[in-house]
Amino acid sequence: MWIWAVLLLVIAILAVVGVIYLTRAFHRFSFITKIGEKNKTVSWLLSLLPTILIFAVFILISNVYAAVIVFLHLMVFFQICDLIGKLIRKRKGSSNAGNANDENSNNAKTDDKNSRNQSSGKYYEGAIAIIITVIYMSVGWYNAHHVRETDYSFTTAKNLGMDSLRVVEIADSHLGITLDGQKFSNEMKRIQKLNPDIVVVAGDFVDDDSCKKDMVASCKALGELETTYGVYFIFGNHDKGYGNYRDFTTRDLREELEKNHIVILEDESVLRDDKFYVIGRQDRTEEGRMDMEELTKNLDTSKYMILLDHQPNDYDHEASYVDLVLSGHTHGGHIFPAGPLGLLMKLNDRVYGTEVRKNTRFVVSSGISGWAIPFKTGTFSEFVVIDIKEK
Repeated sequence: MWIWAVLLLVIAILAVVGVIYLTRAFHRFSFITKIGEKNKTVSWLLSLLPTILIFAVFILISNVYAAVIVFLHLMVFFQICDLIGKLIRKRKGSSNAGNANDENSNNAKTDDKNSRNQSSGKYYEGAIAIIITVIYMSVGWYNAHHVRETDYSFTTAKNLGMDSLRVVEIADSHLGITLDGQKFSNEMKRIQKLNPDIVVVAGDFVDDDSCKKDMVASCKALGELETTYGVYFIFGNHDKGYGNYRDFTTRDLREELEKNHIVILEDESVLRDDKFYVIGRQDRTEEGRMDMEELTKNLDTSKYMILLDHQPNDYDHEASYVDLVLSGHTHGGHIFPAGPLGLLMKLNDRVYGTEVRKNTRFVVSSGISGWAIPFKTGTFSEFVVIDIKEK
């Protein structure tokens, strides 16, 4: 939890610095500069207005996190464009100076400075930064709100007892961010058309901001899925709530899942038709969760084993115990560069995609939605379809 505290502190500091920086940047636009010649107070208030509007608009349509993310991206793109602008002017000034003597060089610099002062209202860097931010965040909004289907095909040397097994993984719906009950139900209709043999929910189904209406509707949509072997659920780090201010309890969530015949696995396993196991680990935030040896000690190792573990950060201990590990939690990086930083800080063994360690295949989904932030600039929203066949 200390990492989140440090991160929030850093973001708060950046926000304050950003307000000052962007206010000064907006003050460089020509129409504001002209106003400043007559009334400096009005010009500075106008320069502050875009920042206020960004926060107001995104708090109204989403939440404060969305506003902060847009604001920080705008600040970064302003800085990049300003830096590039300075480098271009410096190179251009150096080229104009040529091989002139010091006196001529000084005159050239003076002329260049005067020229820039005369055209200071033409703040092209700022206009370009705004355009880039709008395009970049629009793509991020699209990636978060439009769910893709990601397909994998794996083989196993074990006897499945069937031609193939189709597994659909859903992770990190965090109901209420980009998916309400109706939108989640629509995604389940898409999944139904794929004829899944089994559907697994790999944690963070709900969040502190989720409402009971959406939770109930989404549990119902999961329960209406027609599968061969059922729907299975594990708790993620957000499912049981942090702030405890939502309008339903963890017990309410359990009751709705069970009412819709969804199997909750908490350090438990189920053998399906004597063909394969579904094993669900408790989240790593839970005290006393079983280690892999204890969790699998009484299982038939000749059977194919699917492990659900919300957070992908126990790969060394899970490798060789099971055949397939399905996780979420990372949101595929969510906002760039969170993914690479997470790996650098060793918060997760993998941020997105698939890899093999020893005899175990690992898959990390970017999630069908994500926590708090309705943008995905480092990835996209998805559900995962895995077809498993015998070699």
